Amino acid sequence: MDTNFRTACVIPALDEQGKIGRLLERFSTGAVDEVIVVDDGSRDATAAEARDAGATVLSHVRQRGVGAAIRTGIDYALENGFDAVVVMGGDDQDDPAEIRGLLDPLARGEADFVQGSRRLNGRRTIDMPLFRRVTTKVYSLGFRLATGFRSTDATNGFRAFSTAVPRDPRIRLHQDWLDTYELEPYLLFQAIRCDWRVVEVPVTKRYHRDLGYTKMLPGRDWWRILRPIVFLRLGLRS
Repeated sequence: MDTNFRTACVIPALDEQGKIGRLLERFSTGAVDEVIVVDDGSRDATAAEARDAGATVLSHVRQRGVGAAIRTGIDYALENGFDAVVVMGGDDQDDPAEIRGLLDPLARGEADFVQGSRRLNGRRTIDMPLFRRVTTKVYSLGFRLATGFRSTDATNGFRAFSTAVPRDPRIRLHQDWLDTYELEPYLLFQAIRCDWRVVEVPVTKRYHRDLGYTKMLPGRDWWRILRPIVFLRLGLRS
């Protein structure tokens, strides 16, 4: 990869003590230029554990939501002159060894936004609950119908994009309604709608059944990931 192509990895984290340290230990030297953990008001030792592992830690005084945490990390990357941002979860479900596969299309100038997919080239999941398997597939079908993009895994938060994408004035990340689970599908939808070059690459997702695999609450949070599609498709938000 071009040494002048500066990359940052943004990891939103809420009460991920134990998981965040294990995740950061799996980063290989040179995977990215800087790892940024955004601690979203954790009540445990998430921030200290991330800092001890060598990450840059940005902390919210109170919990604001995963979207707000990702936005804080993106803002840091924009302010510090990075060329690309990788976003991954702090719950140790994503594999840092696959970061290169996300970044390579950007570094080669072949894409502007690279979406990780656990379904591309076959199902690449470990211990994925049946309910999650069904709902993520249905969601991706709805996303595909709404955007025309041949999405196989629109809910996957493991992705990378050029910093030119969030700099696009048509993509308005600083909206209060994007503070929780809305920001990630909003960003993907807008990247497609604004004609940025979007591609998918295969990635793996590992679910930790013994530690809990999601913080999402049924009903309320499902609507939060769905409403960007509804609002943008109907022109209710921009």
